Amino acid sequence: MTDLNDYKKRVEAILFTTGRFLTIDELAKMCNLGSVGIVKDSIKKLKEEYDARDTSLEIIDNENSYKLNIAKDYLYLTTQLLEDSEMDKSTQETLALIAYKQPILQSDIIKMRSNVAYEHIKKLKELEFVTAEKTGRTRTLRLTSKFYDYFDVVDNELKIKMEENVKVEENQSLLKINDSKDLEDKNED
Repeated sequence: MTDLNDYKKRVEAILFTTGRFLTIDELAKMCNLGSVGIVKDSIKKLKEEYDARDTSLEIIDNENSYKLNIAKDYLYLTTQLLEDSEMDKSTQETLALIAYKQPILQSDIIKMRSNVAYEHIKKLKELEFVTAEKTGRTRTLRLTSKFYDYFDVVDNELKIKMEENVKVEENQSLLKINDSKDLEDKNED
């Protein structure tokens, strides 16, 4: 008979290896466990252990789907590594534009980003972050589930988060402008 410790290790191994959200049923099947109750107990125990050890890893629950992830406080360390190795800044900007405007025609992206965006789109398709479906003489670009898993974002929250970030950046820019004006006013006095 296998004990909870072994089940817990199975669940942890599957969560680590897949790197994406999995339902209890998917985990039970992948771990060769017949009982979803055992999977739930294993996840609960793993969460408690990660919290008790105060590790850089955490199990995220998103509408009864689970994913092993790097804790938000340490995500910046790995994000920079992944960005450096997979996409340059220009490709990231093209991806951000696709994410914000999707579904969007490839021809529209090219108009906004120039012909270099063809290479960006090719790279994004290779990374499986974007799909391109033939639409007349161009293609319609959409994000893939891999994009959402990789960047740990939910589809219906993506635009909201992007708009919040833009507002923060705009506010920071306005603060800098206001600070500059205040300095100019002081210098005139």
